[in-house]
Amino acid sequence: MWQYDCQDVSPTLPRRMRVWIDLTNTAHVVVLRPLVERLEAAGHEVQITARPLSHTIELLDDWGHSYTALGAYGGAGKAGKARAAADRVLRMLRFGRGRGFGAALAHGSTALPVACRALRIPNATMFDYEFAVLQHHVNCRLANRVLVPDAIPAERLARFGARGDKLVRYPGLKEEYYLHGFEPDAGLPERLGVQPGAPLAVVRTPPAYALYLGGAESALLPRVLEKLAAGGAQTVVLPRTPEQADAVRALGIAGVHVPARAVDGRSLVALADLLVSAGGTMNREAAVLGTPVWSMFEGELGAVDELLVHQGRLRILRDPDDIVVAHKDAAAVPALRDPAALLRLALPWVS
Repeated sequence: MWQYDCQDVSPTLPRRMRVWIDLTNTAHVVVLRPLVERLEAAGHEVQITARPLSHTIELLDDWGHSYTALGAYGGAGKAGKARAAADRVLRMLRFGRGRGFGAALAHGSTALPVACRALRIPNATMFDYEFAVLQHHVNCRLANRVLVPDAIPAERLARFGARGDKLVRYPGLKEEYYLHGFEPDAGLPERLGVQPGAPLAVVRTPPAYALYLGGAESALLPRVLEKLAAGGAQTVVLPRTPEQADAVRALGIAGVHVPARAVDGRSLVALADLLVSAGGTMNREAAVLGTPVWSMFEGELGAVDELLVHQGRLRILRDPDDIVVAHKDAAAVPALRDPAALLRLALPWVS
């Protein structure tokens, strides 16, 4: 049985390993799926745990990969989140003990680094937004490896304990890796009831359950939908919760379509003429795929979005009247990157 020191992970590992992946939000299914598939193609065994939040479980069911659901949503308040986080750590400890995991990986999971440190499992954490302060103070200190885009300055992460060899800054955006080889589902808009010919707009609602929003919804959203309808767009709204879906339907705005369950957001972003979104991942997908995007994100702007704004690939929405409703120009072929390169950086312990 190999041993390792939490401060200096350099074990001699078996050729084939059991790897633990934890998914805690909808986007993480999409982000980590290519890495899971490459691990399994190389003969490794991957076991997935998932937190039931937003559409995470639905996307896992659509994928068809086995998983174990652990924990529950604790609400938008700090006390509820703390109770849910503590409960999930205990469940993760019980799950991980005795399973022989050789490595673990998550994107933004707070529970996985805690459980892995206690169970002495080498683990890596990924993120691309540096201002989730409480989360990063936990994750960066307890993970053995911290992966971020190279757009984030290293000095912004030092206060979290992510420095030296622990910090790995990879080139480009995570979206450039997981969109590699992606082909959009051209029939999806029609299946959602979208009428052909009109500009297609996609709107992503804010994560009201996030700590920085404390349950608040965007005051801009109804005005955005009215602006899109006035411009003749057919709009698909991708809500995060059933309450958000009901609220959008209750507005009764013409040409607005709210899917009854999770759909392939990547396809909609690729096929859309414009995106208005409070979700960082979808904003960056649009920037990579060449779809005009206006951000309604209400938190502090991170380095990745600062870069995209500077490059003219992302606009910050101040007034819905600034939205241009029109068919987009033919997009250039996006510059994408091989996910295998990201996997090597994330899990150096896996051959």
